[in-house]
Amino acid sequence: MTSNDFRNLALALPGAVELAHMDHPDFRVAGKVFASLGYPDDDWGMVKLSPDQQRAFVKQAPGTFKPCNGAWGARGCTNIHLESAARQVVNKALSAAFENIAVQNKQKAKTNRTARGNSSRG
Repeated sequence: MTSNDFRNLALALPGAVELAHMDHPDFRVAGKVFASLGYPDDDWGMVKLSPDQQRAFVKQAPGTFKPCNGAWGARGCTNIHLESAARQVVNKALSAAFENIAVQNKQKAKTNRTARGNSSRG
């Protein structure tokens, strides 16, 4: 897997766009980052998984996936060693990270609708 392969898989997800943050490319949906390239260096990508998803991917491919350092890694941010990564498993990880953001956005929208509905009843 190359960084361009990773980029193409990320951008194939509906509504995904590429921007940049901290001098490296990131991939977003609805304004939220679900993946990035180039951290900690050009040999790596990153996906924002849940901690449970992270454990499953690390268990499935320990030479490819590893938790990011510090609190980010504890929350599910997961590095992907691109050279050792199989396209199919990276696609699954990107899709999971993408869906995590989509679910968060749906929950946030529902909460906002509920809050607006309650405030109009007062």
